[in-house]
Amino acid sequence: MNDTAYTTDAVAREMWKLYEPVHAVTYFAPEALTAFEEAGLRGWRRGYFAGRAAPLGPVGPEPVAAAFFGFAPGTVARALPSVWDITPPARALKIRRAGARAALERLLAGQEKEAVRAGGLLADVARGLDHGGRILSAAHAALAWPDDPLERLWHAATLLREHRGDGHVAALVAAGLDGCEALVLRSGIDVPRSELQPYRGWTDEEWEAAGARLVARGLLGVDGVATRDGRDLLASVEEATDLAAGRVWAESGPGPEELGPLLAPLARACAVALRFPNPIGLPRGGQG
Repeated sequence: MNDTAYTTDAVAREMWKLYEPVHAVTYFAPEALTAFEEAGLRGWRRGYFAGRAAPLGPVGPEPVAAAFFGFAPGTVARALPSVWDITPPARALKIRRAGARAALERLLAGQEKEAVRAGGLLADVARGLDHGGRILSAAHAALAWPDDPLERLWHAATLLREHRGDGHVAALVAAGLDGCEALVLRSGIDVPRSELQPYRGWTDEEWEAAGARLVARGLLGVDGVATRDGRDLLASVEEATDLAAGRVWAESGPGPEELGPLLAPLARACAVALRFPNPIGLPRGGQG
C-alpha cells in the first residue's frame, strides 16, 4: 500500500469519527425518539426501522435485514412491514428528519454559524459519492436535499455514514462473516455483548451458535475472546471499509484539513447525546 492510499484510508476513518455523531443523534437523542413515539411508533425498534428503511419505500423485512445486516431477521420482521400501516415511508422520513433537527438545534446551540458552514461543506462532499453497489446510500441519495441548514448537515452526515456502512457490510460478507458472527467477534474484542446482542435482537441460542461457528474457525476462543486470527480478520474488514470509503476524500472538493477542525467541536457536542460504549462502536472522544 503506498503512502497516498494509506493517508486516504486513515482520513476516511478519522472523518467517520466526526460525522457519525452528527448522524447518530437520530438513535439516541430524546427529541428524535420522542418524535417517533408521538407518531405512534412505540418502542425504539419501530422508529429505528421505519426511519432508516423509509428511503427504500414500503418494503418488507427481507431486504431490510439484508441491508442492515447485523440485525436478527426475526427482529426486523416484528417491525416490518407493519410499521407502514402506522407511519407510511414519506411520513417516517419527515418525522426522522424533524427529530434529528430538534436534537441538533439543542446540542449545537451557540455553534449555529459553524453548523451552517459544516453542513454546506459536508454536503459538497456527499454529493460526490459514488453509490454503485450501495443500496442504502443510494436510496438516501435519491431524497431531496433539505433547505434547512441543520437538516442539511444531518442529511449529509447520513449519506456519508450509510455509504460507509454499505461498504462495511460488503467487507464483512467478503470475510465470510454473517450478521450475528460479526457481532460476536466484535464483542470478543472491544464492544460488550450487552451493547450488541439486545439491540440487534439476536436470541441467546443464535448468539451461542454463532460463537460456536467462530470457535470452529479458530477466530474465537471458548472463553469468548477473539483469537489473533479473529482480530486480524476483523482488522482486515476495517481496512477494507476504510478503503471503500476513502475515494471521496481523495477527490477534489472540501478536504479534511478544512472540514476536520470545523466538524470536531460539533461532533463533541453531538456525542453528549450518545452513550459509551454503544452498539455503533463509535469511540469516546474520537479515540480508538
